[in-house]
Amino acid sequence: MRTAPACFAALALAGCATQAVPPATSAPAAPAAKTPDGNAAAPDSMRWLFGSGEAAAVSIQAWRMLADYVDVQVAAGTDQSVPMGLPGAEGGVARASCKADDGTAKPYAAVFDVDETVLLNLGYEYWQAATGGGFDAKAWDAWERTGVTQAAPVPGAVTGLRRIRAAGVTVVFNTNRDAANATNTVAALKANGLGDAVHGETLFLQGDDSTGSAKDGRRAMIAAKYCVIALAGDNLGDFADLLNERSRSVTDRRQLAARGDLAALWGNGWFAIPNPVYGASIRGSVDDVFPPAARWTPGEATNEGE
Repeated sequence: MRTAPACFAALALAGCATQAVPPATSAPAAPAAKTPDGNAAAPDSMRWLFGSGEAAAVSIQAWRMLADYVDVQVAAGTDQSVPMGLPGAEGGVARASCKADDGTAKPYAAVFDVDETVLLNLGYEYWQAATGGGFDAKAWDAWERTGVTQAAPVPGAVTGLRRIRAAGVTVVFNTNRDAANATNTVAALKANGLGDAVHGETLFLQGDDSTGSAKDGRRAMIAAKYCVIALAGDNLGDFADLLNERSRSVTDRRQLAARGDLAALWGNGWFAIPNPVYGASIRGSVDDVFPPAARWTPGEATNEGE
């Protein structure tokens, strides 16, 4: 689902009211431009993510780094979870205990978003690009229920997940797909070589708790069962709800992602998979994205002495 959390829970394991971030997409509202051969031109962001070798390379690179990191953590016998967004966590993130109530060690797990993290929604994005439409909740629900064979694995995901499972680490999916469509999501993952999933054990969906599209509550559910040693996603909310608070400006959200303690996690337990097509990252006016000090026009003197 293309929604993002609007708040961070203030009390441990307490739910919070959420608002959907308006889904963003580069699919044009007007008729698509034509390529020299007369075909409709896909939006630039879709050309890059779904068509370019560069996107495949970046994804494979991220997945290799992720699997290497998991191998190192397992070999070292780590007894700490990676910091992650959890309800009531001071500063927005915390480490969950890797010990069960009886004192035994919890099994290792790595947690993944689904859409554009492990699975490319080619069929749905084709429909958007071909029709020039925006996000449609009814169409997306139909896609969740029927879009099994018109999808593809994210480059690197099949090998990465195979390596992670071979290291003895449980693969868990935490996605904003609808819990009502759990069976269809399981089928899509399996059909695209991403392995089996069991709803409530290794698959957690929107509707599994009362916090809507926020994921901290589901992360707490997962951390109660597993020692989570790695997280991956295409949106900051896949790591901590704090990063997706609706009230944050574009600049504030970017700066928060680079905050010292959080900056230390990228490539070191947190792994971002590229998605320039939709989501909370696709926000901002020209003024939001380019601060005054960065603005330049031809012929304008910008250095003293010019």
